Amino acid sequence: MSTIRFPNLGITLHHVPRTFAIGSFTIAMYGIVIAAAFVCGILLAMHVAKKTGQDPDAYFSLALLVMVFSLLGARAYYVIFSWDYYGKHPMEILNFRGGGLAIYGGVIAGVVTTIAFARHRRMNVLTMLDTASTGLVVGQVIGRWGNFFNREAFGGYTDNLLAMQIPWGMVRSDEVTQAMLDHMETIDGVQFIQVHPTFLYESLWNIGVLMILLTVTAKVKKRFKGEVFLDYLFLYGSGRGWIEGLRTDQLLIRGTSLPVSQVLSVILAFVSLTLIIIGNLSIRKERKR
Repeated sequence: MSTIRFPNLGITLHHVPRTFAIGSFTIAMYGIVIAAAFVCGILLAMHVAKKTGQDPDAYFSLALLVMVFSLLGARAYYVIFSWDYYGKHPMEILNFRGGGLAIYGGVIAGVVTTIAFARHRRMNVLTMLDTASTGLVVGQVIGRWGNFFNREAFGGYTDNLLAMQIPWGMVRSDEVTQAMLDHMETIDGVQFIQVHPTFLYESLWNIGVLMILLTVTAKVKKRFKGEVFLDYLFLYGSGRGWIEGLRTDQLLIRGTSLPVSQVLSVILAFVSLTLIIIGNLSIRKERKR
């Protein structure tokens, strides 16, 4: 039951654990991946800060706060848009071990925390958001693999090159579509459903986003403050808007069939692109003077 397959790539991973034990203590792989994502994100943000003449220690202090508030924000976002369940089971709201985190909630909380921190330290808010964006993307590249270990955040049935097969018994029944059941395969006595590995799509997309952000970051004299952050919002929002449409575990806007993260992605992409265009036009006008 711990096997995950990528049939069209000829890859079979026989032992992909959700948890592992140290003595009597059980540790979730999801938690390990998220911890690694935070650490790598912090290290990159500190590196970029040093390269751009800022104080790396300030970003370490910021990261400690972001770590806490982003977790709370990710949980709050998930609970708010899953209120049909949590309204009836309020004691489950603080049950983090039961799953239920939404990355957009973490991003929103992280941005608010960064703005508050920058103002408190009397640092430039836009500069901090630019630098923190690079660390955030690294965290997302790595963090999405937590979904891989949890067998979650996947899309509907597909037979494309990256199609992933996971045991039917390892996923939540409400995330399984009829198309998955129609194409179910039994291998060595285990029933597998075949899906879009949307966690992988997003991780790969974010690698591209990271490369672009680092390139823009290096062009200090050719960009305006806040441009890297806006580039992040536009690029991530564009990719997430497409990927979210594939998923079968969407959080919906109450009373509608609209996925809240997809709607938010489209709005962020549009607004950030508009601000990027305005910012660059302003820079060109200043250079002509």
